[in-house]
Amino acid sequence: MKVNGVKVGTDCTLRPSDEVAYYMTPAEEGKVAFTVLYEDANICVVDKESGVSSEAVFAALSERGETYFIHRLDRNTEGLMIFGHTMSANEVLLSCFKTHSVQKVYYALVFGMPPKEHSVEHAFLEKDARASRVRVNTKGRGVPIETEYEILERRGETTLLKVTLHTGRTHQIRAHLAFLGMPVVGDEKYGDHARNRAYGAARQRLLAKQLTVSCPALGLSETFVSPKKL
Repeated sequence: MKVNGVKVGTDCTLRPSDEVAYYMTPAEEGKVAFTVLYEDANICVVDKESGVSSEAVFAALSERGETYFIHRLDRNTEGLMIFGHTMSANEVLLSCFKTHSVQKVYYALVFGMPPKEHSVEHAFLEKDARASRVRVNTKGRGVPIETEYEILERRGETTLLKVTLHTGRTHQIRAHLAFLGMPVVGDEKYGDHARNRAYGAARQRLLAKQLTVSCPALGLSETFVSPKKL
């Protein structure tokens, strides 16, 4: 990436009229950023690839027609996202998210052996804006979080979990699982760096696997499932 013709690092403050250039290899240009799984006049459900920002998906969909952001996934989290195609659909979907009429289920490959086959874990999460990360605690600092997990498969030193979010906070799954001693494989922000290197984990193993939407106002009661596997 270059700003005004000069190569920059990961952190750079932009000013009005700055010119930003982003360069990709032919292989990167040929990669598919997302796949549309379902689309009608009101909504669009896509399956995002890892390494692609939610903003990039939104920009691509916006080139095709009217599109509204409903929720986001981290750049390195792959899986399902839903967008609105009309202002009225956007308002309905946002309301459905607020009233928990939309349920999100994730698959996470983690290091370690969870002591329980199934558990609903409670804690608190506080943001550290300066460090661009969050911190989990049980001391009551920040906002309450609730994360449910179920073991799907034990794979030696790793475990495949089904994770259901009952609160949707920034980086909740990654930070909470790491706090519980089960860091997501490949997570470089909250994970185990040494284990990632030893395991050869070049990408974060977190997938937004399932999205159940119940919005009668849109005539929609559907469960969408990503075909991806971890």
